[in-house]
This record gives sequence, C-alpha cells and structure tokens, in this order.
Amino acid sequence: MMKPMELPVFELERYFSRWEFSAKYHLTASDAESMTTAELLAYGTDEERDAFNNLHLGYTPTWGTEPVREAIASTYATGPIESSNILAFAGAGEALFWTMQLFCEPGDHVIVNVPNYQSIEALPVTAGLDVEGLPLWQGSGSSLEWVLDLERFEAMIRPETTLVSVNFPNNPTGFVPDVETWTAFNNLCHERGIRVVSDEVYRGVEIDPTNTIPGAAELNPTALTISVTSKAYGLPGLRVGWAASQDIDALVRLERAKHYTSICNAGPSEVLTTIALRNGEQLLARNRKIVADNDTVVTEFMANYPDLFEYTSPVGGCVTFPRYLGAEGPEEFCTRAVEEAGVLLLPNSVYRSGLADVPADRFRIGIGRTNVPECLDALAEHLATTGLAGAPN
Repeated sequence: MMKPMELPVFELERYFSRWEFSAKYHLTASDAESMTTAELLAYGTDEERDAFNNLHLGYTPTWGTEPVREAIASTYATGPIESSNILAFAGAGEALFWTMQLFCEPGDHVIVNVPNYQSIEALPVTAGLDVEGLPLWQGSGSSLEWVLDLERFEAMIRPETTLVSVNFPNNPTGFVPDVETWTAFNNLCHERGIRVVSDEVYRGVEIDPTNTIPGAAELNPTALTISVTSKAYGLPGLRVGWAASQDIDALVRLERAKHYTSICNAGPSEVLTTIALRNGEQLLARNRKIVADNDTVVTEFMANYPDLFEYTSPVGGCVTFPRYLGAEGPEEFCTRAVEEAGVLLLPNSVYRSGLADVPADRFRIGIGRTNVPECLDALAEHLATTGLAGAPN
C-alpha cells in the first residue's frame, strides 16, 4: 500500500481558517484591494466583454488558453519569455506543490529562504530531502536588516545541492534584493547547476517601481518563476497562477503532473485574467498607490507608540513584519487583538521554521487594502482600553 504524504499543519492557513472571515478588522491581509467582476470587465474592450458573456463553459487547455498565456508572458519585459514559456495553474499553490516535488530526488540538498511560505519548506522536508534554511536577515533587534547574503548562500552550497527556493518580494518581510544581487544570485545558481524556484506573487507592487526586479525566468535559463493574479493584482477569486521558464522540458514535466490535480483552469477565470493582465500596469499602479498611502498611515500610527512598535516600510509587496516591543510578546498581543477587538494580525509563530529561528519579536501586518485606516482606529481603541498603551504620542 502506498504511504500517504503526512504533511504538517499549515499554520498560516489554520490561523486564517479560524479568523479570516469572522474577525471584523482584517489588518494582515496578504493581497491588494480586490474588485468586482463588473469593475474588472470595465477595463476590457466591447469584444472582450462579449466573449466573457457568451463563453462556452467547457474545458480549457491544460497549458492555459493562448490569450491568457500571451497576457502572462507580456508581464515579463526584459527577457526571452513568450507564451510558449508559460504553463497556467489553479493558483500559485498548485504550481509550488508540484515544483517542490518534481525537481528533487532522494539524497539531494535543497535550500529555502527563511522566513517563508510554509509549503516551500514543508514539501521537501516531508519528502525526506536534506533541506537547509537561508536566513534573510543579519543582526537582531533594532539593528536587524533584511538581506540576501550571497556569501552566506554560497557557503551553504554542496555538490548535492540541486534546488533553491526563494520568495521576493518576501512574505512576510516585504524585502526585495537589489537587481545586482538578484542577478548575481541567479548567475551563481545557474553556473553551479542549481535550479531556482522563485515565488514572485508580489512582484509589481513595489512602492517605488524602480525596485521591481526581473523575474528569475528572465535571467536564468533553468529557473522556474511562480506567480498568480491573487496578490499584486488583488484578484484572488480568479484562482489563476502560472509557472514561467525558458526550460520547456521542465514545464512539460509540470504539465503532466497537473493532470493529477486541477487538469485545467476555469474558463471564466482565464478570460478575466486575460483582461486583467492586458491592463496590468493600470491595476498595479492602482494597488501601488493604495500600498503607499497605507504605508504612510501605518508609519505614523506606529510612531505614536514607540514603546510598542518598530516599523519598517516594505520595499515590495503589501505585507510587512514590524517588531512588537511589549512585554507580553507578539503572540499574546495578536491573540488579544483578534479575540477582544476583532483586529486580525499574524503572530511570529505562524512563520516558525524548523530550519532557522525567525526573529521572535515580529508580527505581520497587511497594507494592501483600503480599510487599513479603519482597522488601525480599532487597534488604537484596543490599545487604549486594554492598557497596553496610553494615549498616542
């Protein structure tokens, strides 16, 4: 009898299952502000709206329709990514699920960045691979800096290292390496025969667009870039993700695996995704403004409570990982905030890793939605009524 995969509890999803739809103030949302179907269709042409309204609800191609693959490819401007280099998935999670299993074998050494989205660590660990964590920070406390340290990474490489999985802009820190470091990282991996799996679901909502780095698949002939409509574009209800790569053979392997899971995407979602990505610059500009406006509000809010918070703006994405300085620690702080005031935050424990000790004084806040000021008002009232803080400075 085949032994089933015994995956650990997905801590982030378990926490969200408990609170995401019951807490009144969602202050740790990982996606940008969404929109209605009608609002998205308004970006389309008359022809595109007619195509959506008259869509035949049959199966779609496993690779994705040609229009959606062309639209996805158009988001990669600086490298040789065409529609033939795209494989559509039912969300980024499905792509990560297969990618983290298909390209490693028993005895391989795998490196994953920490902190991380749990699946990139749990899947290879569960498969019995030798997995090592690459910390994305140096220093501690007030002197901590988020970094991609190439010397540290190169020292970890072994002859049996076959794959490295990274996530930039990083969830939960909002860290993005500079282009020079990112290019050098990809060059190093390619030279050493190490495949890069790059989770880029937040790419495009950097507060300063000049901090947007190329997709790994644009720079690296064997890299696999994973992305989705959910985060930067604020359209999680579409459930359309993709893998992009110059390595067509790798995409063929992924496509054969996809036959065992989603098989194909929903037709209406692919039509709407095509419209969204053809107008992607407008959607990203909208969401960057929301993030930038909220970042200003959160910066001012946290500065009012210097004994409780130490905040750093994200370089990219719409989540960040501030310090909590209160005596009770971020776990109790987040628990009390949601239980007593309905304000949902993510404590450090959700990002606990078996590979490296994630800084214990952190919690995640989301700044991609328009209700952030309302959520902060509720949090301020909670701080005042519970005695965690006096009047703001």
